[in-house]
Amino acid sequence: MDNNFNTKQLSEDTKNILGLQLPTDPRWVDLAGISLAEILTDHAYCEQKAATTCISLIQKNSDKEKLVNELAPIVTEEWGHFRLVLQELRKRNLQLGKQRKDEYVNKLLVFQHKGGSNEDRFLDQMLTMALIEARSCERFKRLSEGLKDAYLSNFYRRFMESEAGHYTLFIGLAETYIDAAKVRKRWAEWLAYEAEVMQTLEVRGDRIH
Repeated sequence: MDNNFNTKQLSEDTKNILGLQLPTDPRWVDLAGISLAEILTDHAYCEQKAATTCISLIQKNSDKEKLVNELAPIVTEEWGHFRLVLQELRKRNLQLGKQRKDEYVNKLLVFQHKGGSNEDRFLDQMLTMALIEARSCERFKRLSEGLKDAYLSNFYRRFMESEAGHYTLFIGLAETYIDAAKVRKRWAEWLAYEAEVMQTLEVRGDRIH
């Protein structure tokens, strides 16, 4: 994790937060605020999927020592976040709903290299995770600033602070095993593609992405 990445940097980067080319539509926070059961349910499953994806990456890349060592604590952290969101649902007498199809993530998966070299596929796996983490952090920032529920606003600020460095971790892992210039070139392509994806998605308050 990038220990130099802090919330001061996060707050200063308004238009291009975390490298993202398109900020979240302001209407999203208002919609999320009136769909708390749905947004918390979706958030819980996002944290669960982050943990299980990191487990899968460790299993598939057990020969990469740095990856194993750095993702192992992320599994614990993301699963802990899943439990925190469950606790928040229970506290509000809300039920964990059904897991939905993640249209945002599915659109990102379309952009991944499916053929080609193992290196290209590994790079896209790392950058997909980096992008999901960056967008999630941006959404947590929006919630922390825009929700009228003061407790929940602080709840999401803590998530934002906790996860702010995750996207740089995945980029750093990619650069550990792949030439940095190649990583940065592909990352720019991913950022451009993600901006196009965001423009195609309906603004809905029942999902994190």
